[in-house]
Amino acid sequence: MRRKTLDLLLNWVGVLLTLMLFVAGAGLIVGYTFTSNQVKSQLLEQKVFFPKVGGQDYQDLVSAHLTQYAGEQVLTGSEAQIFANDIIGVDTNQISGGKTYSQLSTAAQKDPSNAGLASQVELVFRGDTLRGLLLNAYAFGFIGVIALYAAIASFVLGLCMLVLTLLGVRHYRQVDPDAEIQHKV
Repeated sequence: MRRKTLDLLLNWVGVLLTLMLFVAGAGLIVGYTFTSNQVKSQLLEQKVFFPKVGGQDYQDLVSAHLTQYAGEQVLTGSEAQIFANDIIGVDTNQISGGKTYSQLSTAAQKDPSNAGLASQVELVFRGDTLRGLLLNAYAFGFIGVIALYAAIASFVLGLCMLVLTLLGVRHYRQVDPDAEIQHKV
């Protein structure tokens, strides 16, 4: 096989890989932008705010060392996780005495006349539901961040492949057209 033919094939493979990496990077950026915008718009509609300084749940922020969020609206996936775990999770755990919704619900079904237990079940159900919704926002936000990092890696690898391809083109132009690849057996 002629050396120039092999170099030409390798250059075309380099061009295709470069294009694939740049297209993948662009797709990942679109994915990151979409998930970030969706998480933010959904959280914006819910109008969830961290407790203000001196507010009822402010101590939850103090104990979690997260007072920098006091009074701010929850707009990102990571903020949704903090609110879900460090505000709602703490409150529902206090209301339930460490029991799960399922455990409380089973106890309430056995004693339907216990109004206090029924109230506990309702509060824990509402808290766990909101917590689950916020943790879904966190999960999608996290997927978006992964897409962003993958896009950056794809663009960096695409640039490296572009440099290697250009070096291959330069080598292709310098190779003797009659040079053959030596086979050793």
